[in-house]
Amino acid sequence: MQIARYFIVGGIAAIVDLLIFFIFVYPLNIAYLPAAAVSFIAATFVNYLLSIKYVFESRIRFSKRAELAAVYVVSAVGLLVNQCSLYLAVEALYIALPAAKILSMGIVFMWNYLSRKHFVFAPERN
Repeated sequence: MQIARYFIVGGIAAIVDLLIFFIFVYPLNIAYLPAAAVSFIAATFVNYLLSIKYVFESRIRFSKRAELAAVYVVSAVGLLVNQCSLYLAVEALYIALPAAKILSMGIVFMWNYLSRKHFVFAPERN
């Protein structure tokens, strides 16, 4: 059931990501890679807040501050994967930007779940 709850939380964070991304790209004319970075960071924060409320037990391994830092460290890898996959989809594969953004989000989804489950929110092993 945890993966199902994370899927719902991830869906809400994805909506935040897409809304910010498309507002930055289309009405504001901000380049897609910086827009993707800003929207990803905002969605990561939303995901964290919802995850500790509905998916994972918070402060099981780290203090609140360290836990949030760990989420962002793990998410930095996700951001790198997101940016690379978005760039390759648009520039090398000529996929339309909306589809490329959704594809890149899908690629990062499992990384985010597994890294949070096994590193950030996993109990320490003795």
